[in-house]
Amino acid sequence: MGESEFIYMIKMIVIGLVQGFTEPIPVSSSGHVMIASEMLGLGEQGFTFAILTNTASLLAILYIYKQDIIRLIVNSMYYLKTRNSRFKSDFRFIFFIIIGTIPAGVLGILLNDYIAENVTITTIALMLFVTGTALWLIRNSKGRKDEQHLTIKDAFLVGLGQAAALTPGISRSGATIITALAVGMKQETALRFSFMLYIPVSLGGVILGFSDFLNEPNKADLALPYAAAFLATLFMTYFALKWFMNIMKNGKLIYFTYYCFGVGVLLLIFF
Repeated sequence: MGESEFIYMIKMIVIGLVQGFTEPIPVSSSGHVMIASEMLGLGEQGFTFAILTNTASLLAILYIYKQDIIRLIVNSMYYLKTRNSRFKSDFRFIFFIIIGTIPAGVLGILLNDYIAENVTITTIALMLFVTGTALWLIRNSKGRKDEQHLTIKDAFLVGLGQAAALTPGISRSGATIITALAVGMKQETALRFSFMLYIPVSLGGVILGFSDFLNEPNKADLALPYAAAFLATLFMTYFALKWFMNIMKNGKLIYFTYYCFGVGVLLLIFF
């Protein structure tokens, strides 16, 4: 491996770490990947790279929530088979996840190319201010709704929050958690619902983009740096989500308000 190839792999690892760290927390992973790529002189990362790193984040989140996912699936199947009310809440939760996935799925198909072509660093800065402001507004929100008290309206509104995060700078986890708290969900419920919503949207993106991944003309040359970025994203997403769970438990979302404002100001000054 030549020096230039080694440096490129290191840069890919850095991008993977940025993606992994920022995916679970409310600061916009797509915005930070764009910023990091610009700072490292890499330019815009291709669709193949985005699929790869999003898959890594998805696997980490699936691992962390594996017990919840298994319980939801098994109990939903029991409910469909037996109509036993004991399993109804888990069946309803999956139904609400499906409802919440619709806005981002539809708008993603319609607007994704337009957004990708028109986003600038200034856009990211302004959207970080929006994210930070929304986080500040719900900083003391506790909520009383658990999984048994959710409604179709709640799920759809949180889904609209996820759709808003198609714009880099609007955090997906931030938008969904903010909306969930705003409609009255408990913090634990809001966190779980947010990341359960991430799973079908991310999985859909992986499936739709798999052919592009297979047709990547430089797969052989990019195999090692992409594999390194994948592993960096995988492990960093795991640790970042565990850390963020603790932040949510202690009610410290206000910290991310300061971060979003700070980064937004720096972007407007230096870019």
